[in-house]
Amino acid sequence: MSDTELQRAFRTRFEWGSAGLARLGPGSDVIVIVDVFRFTTAVDAVLAAGGLVAPIEWSRRDPGRTRHLYLSPIHLAASTRPGDRVDLPSPNGAQLTVEATGFGAQVMCGCLRNASAVANQARRDGESVTVIAAGERWDDGSLRPALEDLLGAGAILAALGPDGASPEALLAAATFEAVRPRLPELLRECASGRWLQEVGLGGDIDVACQVDVSDIAPVLRGGCYVGG
Repeated sequence: MSDTELQRAFRTRFEWGSAGLARLGPGSDVIVIVDVFRFTTAVDAVLAAGGLVAPIEWSRRDPGRTRHLYLSPIHLAASTRPGDRVDLPSPNGAQLTVEATGFGAQVMCGCLRNASAVANQARRDGESVTVIAAGERWDDGSLRPALEDLLGAGAILAALGPDGASPEALLAAATFEAVRPRLPELLRECASGRWLQEVGLGGDIDVACQVDVSDIAPVLRGGCYVGG
């Protein structure tokens, strides 16, 4: 049995990316995807505006849409109307959502903005909760663990509480709690935050770094994220 599989002994678990999802997805009651910059923050923005989000499996043949305005929570909040269905492809959060549907679990997504709401819904929906930090990608396609996703996952795990949590989950929660007063500064200075500022989307950081300002708990139903 691998070290990752040993987390299955705990009620609350934490891992990274597709490989972690493949290990911990089986047997999970609830899977929560976290992609703070920017897919899961964008989902919160669309749902707050009255829309719903269809996560679209990523295709590397569509590089022109990569990580730009279409995933901006500020843009989506302004452009979404009640009842709109917004199709959102992304190489991380959306792709992981599609992969998570194969495990028979309730699939959710969360971010800093709705961490407590997501945790409360997840605990109501199942006994075993697996939180997956999406991370980013290096140029060769391999996983780049991303600070913003560690902290977003940590916020949800902290709200879930320490009872039955794996050491990995406890560490992610403790990391979030330790740096919470410095979140805006850290998210601006981390690699992903610097990239967003370089492409003129620094305002998305201000939206993403707010903690527990949303009571929306996105749940995947019928292929779309809706408010739980």
